[in-house]
Amino acid sequence: MRAVSPEVFLISRPEVDYVELAEYLRAVGGESWLQRVDESREGWNDGQNLAEFAGRTCYRSWEPGLNPNVTRVRSDQGEYLRNILASAHGSVLEHVNYTFALHNVSRVFTHELVRHRVGVAISQESLRFVRLNDIPFWFPEWAREDAELMKRATEMLDRMEEFQNWMAAHFGLDEDGVPFAEKKHRTSFMRRFAPEGVGTGLVWTANVRTLRHTIEARTAAGAEEEIRLVFNRIGEIMQEEAPALFGDYVVEDGAWIPIWRKV
Repeated sequence: MRAVSPEVFLISRPEVDYVELAEYLRAVGGESWLQRVDESREGWNDGQNLAEFAGRTCYRSWEPGLNPNVTRVRSDQGEYLRNILASAHGSVLEHVNYTFALHNVSRVFTHELVRHRVGVAISQESLRFVRLNDIPFWFPEWAREDAELMKRATEMLDRMEEFQNWMAAHFGLDEDGVPFAEKKHRTSFMRRFAPEGVGTGLVWTANVRTLRHTIEARTAAGAEEEIRLVFNRIGEIMQEEAPALFGDYVVEDGAWIPIWRKV
């Protein structure tokens, strides 16, 4: 058994093609909004820019007069996006996607996470193909403080790990010439003897609308403790990454509570 802790890596964020965006804005008369884009774009946040761009497209609110119904436009991005959240205009947030690599999370965690299907993409490590030669396992702090529990749990996990390696030798999986199809067949059987708490990995992509909902739902007091830990970290990452889109949360006893809900 190998003790591990869940880890979160933000590996992909939106990237706006400002050349094409500029062509569109010239076509619709949105040059005044275009002027805000500095050539170096230093300090610009593509995720927030994309959300604002999508929102302004809906009302043609690049500047007053393009839409006769619009006589005033917000020039400050933070103010504009706060109004998007307050108005529950969440559809424009679906254009903005972030991708995370989640490392050493358990299959308990992934069984919970896959319940969030709208606005996400998931690629998970397959134990049909990936053979276990050790069992990475996360213990919460309260469990680590229980000496008798840890002794018994470690003994059981070590025995399961030993059995995984025994099966690999028994099936001759490392012998020369064993077809991959045979390895896959045996490995699929062997995973049945791994605990649901075994550490695994996945790539998880979600749009901002889904992220906001999932951070709130999975850090709530009644959520499973590992998923609370992971989404607390995701919340911290996103608050730093896109403060105008995630700055309205208040954290109380580990629960992330947004000012604007059901966006």
